[in-house]
Amino acid sequence: MATQTSDLLAAAAPRTVDVVRGIADDQLDRPTPCRDYVVRDLLNHLFEVVVNFQDLAEKRPVEWAEKPDHLDDGWRDRFAVETDRLIAAWSDPSTLEGVSPGMGLPQTVVGGMALLDLTVHGWDLAVATGQPYQPAPEAVTELHALVERLGPTARKMGVFADPTPTPPTSTTADLDHLLTQTGRTPTWPQTH
Repeated sequence: MATQTSDLLAAAAPRTVDVVRGIADDQLDRPTPCRDYVVRDLLNHLFEVVVNFQDLAEKRPVEWAEKPDHLDDGWRDRFAVETDRLIAAWSDPSTLEGVSPGMGLPQTVVGGMALLDLTVHGWDLAVATGQPYQPAPEAVTELHALVERLGPTARKMGVFADPTPTPPTSTTADLDHLLTQTGRTPTWPQTH
């Protein structure tokens, strides 16, 4: 069985998994578009997201490590496995019912947050390591409404920076608009 959330995660995840597999060990200390995160930090954060949102799908409490370190032997393959588990965790329709006990948000929003992290951080990691990245168009479309809904609170909490202008010559307007609404500059690293 599948849900809209698991279908969107299934469309988005392989694109981010490909980026993660393409990161070389000597790129782990490169800066990223995420303030205060180098590639290593962002990979560890994304690992935490992929693992913890499996539990959030089941409405179980999660603990976020302050300084996680998931990058031991085989981390690229483990990331792919955990991402598959994330998709499976959100495939049961009951995962979308009610409010998340740990997050205090509707479960549909929590599932969308996992999709947002996979999509936007996939882009972050790709540009930080010089890789191409094309997000799943259906994910980007879905995420516009989520970012509009969560944006003000996310900005207050420091999760998003203030919106930036969308480049006038954008060739990927939907993605660029999504990125700007999370406080990113789509022309990064040229503007870095």
